[in-house]
Amino acid sequence: MGKDKLRKFAEVATFKNVIQLDAGKDYKGGWASKFFGNNNPVVLELACGKGEYTVNLAKMFPHINFIGIDYKGNRIWRGAKTALEEGINNVGFLRIQIETILEYFAESEITEIWITFPDPQPQDSREKKRLTNPTFLEKYKTILNDNGIMHLKTDNDGFYAYTLEQIALLKLPKMKETTDLYHSDLVDDVLSIKTYYERKYLADNKNINYVKWRF
Repeated sequence: MGKDKLRKFAEVATFKNVIQLDAGKDYKGGWASKFFGNNNPVVLELACGKGEYTVNLAKMFPHINFIGIDYKGNRIWRGAKTALEEGINNVGFLRIQIETILEYFAESEITEIWITFPDPQPQDSREKKRLTNPTFLEKYKTILNDNGIMHLKTDNDGFYAYTLEQIALLKLPKMKETTDLYHSDLVDDVLSIKTYYERKYLADNKNINYVKWRF
């Protein structure tokens, strides 16, 4: 591991807005009150990477709590540091494996979940790692409240098609969908938030897929 990654790992351990691994289990069922000190809704961004979506959503919606989840502490470092520097108090980060999400959030605790440009895991042998496979979807259903909403943004057409297939198989109601977000009438201030990877894809004239659904 390079010196810069080691530095970020060490620094992120000192950030008050980052919770790592088993320490997050203490907040299960009480993220709003115990971590944020309020009773506002809680929204997750899964595989948040550098946390651009998490931080920008928190800026737009100061009366909602946002948590970015990723396992790579050196990536979380960027979003967490920005939030601290800018005094954004309704955002936090949780460093865990998403497979273990039920150990950290209680039933019906979450209002919305965003999945933004995850690893599409294109190999058939890695289907169980795809963040919209049935096993993951069942976990999201558990922690989302009755009106809970899911969002997916991805540049990967195959992963998008796979997700739509799972939604159809489970007979889940789609609310919005497009295979070319920035040439659709769906794009707004929220969907215009761009991650580091999304900027790269757009620079290469890649279409961006988006779907919004609920359970």
